[in-house]
Amino acid sequence: MKYAALLAVALTLSAGIGAASAEEAVAAPARIAVAGGALTEIVFTLGHEERLVGVDTTSSWPEAARALPQFGYLRRLSAEGVLSTQPDLLLASPDAGPPAAIEILGAAGLRIATAPETRNLDDVAEKIRFVGDAIGDPVGGAALAEAYATELARVRDAVARIEDRPRILFILTLSDGAPLVGGAGTGADEVIREAGGVNAAAAIDGYKPMNREAMIAAGPEIILMTDAHSDRLGGMEEVMARPDIAITPAGRAGRGVEMDALLLLGMGPRAPEAVKTLARLIHPPEALSAAGL
Repeated sequence: MKYAALLAVALTLSAGIGAASAEEAVAAPARIAVAGGALTEIVFTLGHEERLVGVDTTSSWPEAARALPQFGYLRRLSAEGVLSTQPDLLLASPDAGPPAAIEILGAAGLRIATAPETRNLDDVAEKIRFVGDAIGDPVGGAALAEAYATELARVRDAVARIEDRPRILFILTLSDGAPLVGGAGTGADEVIREAGGVNAAAAIDGYKPMNREAMIAAGPEIILMTDAHSDRLGGMEEVMARPDIAITPAGRAGRGVEMDALLLLGMGPRAPEAVKTLARLIHPPEALSAAGL
């Protein structure tokens, strides 16, 4: 069964929340604020977007999420902004902050449900179930988590058939100094490996600057960036022309690719789509066709 069909099943089951007991219905929050783009995606995918009253600025998908009232960046939330939406529940990423704002919200009596850490793509299923439970739709959450796991397994099986394993370097930001790259333990590292690539920055942990010498030693064959950041720099052609990038194998071949930031790094219900998207950007068409991608 295709992912879209599996999601349709999840939404059908989710709609069954209306048949819950009166006690369960009262417990379900009517007004939900969300700090975390992946959490917002899950609420939308479960079909409960009508209960959303506000989101943070990382909540950029689907398009309708951008029309909701916003109360600041994930790590710099405005407590006053959150409270102004009069929520019954704040769904929060573990990265939500600052701590002082979270303390103010708790002291004001707002119920805060903090999502579990997402270390890898398998953990996303737990995140989905968490959201379903928190908003009073455990049946829909469980169904969506199962659909997600099924699609992830299908994509993994397809990627495993591809022999090509190019070295990918994800650059989060570029400025006058050294590029900030994604090493081991980052969302970018997870998607690169799942898509059949090798993280050229795997020797470092987290996001760290990489100087010219280290970049040459890393030997990336493909440079990966978010489309928003490459656009701010004038596009991938401008990025690839930088002296510290042009000297790499990726620079010499002109192989630079870009993806939507939330899709690539969000670790939400679209993660299998992120893996497929990157795989299609980094592998030869004939290999993709043979693998069913």
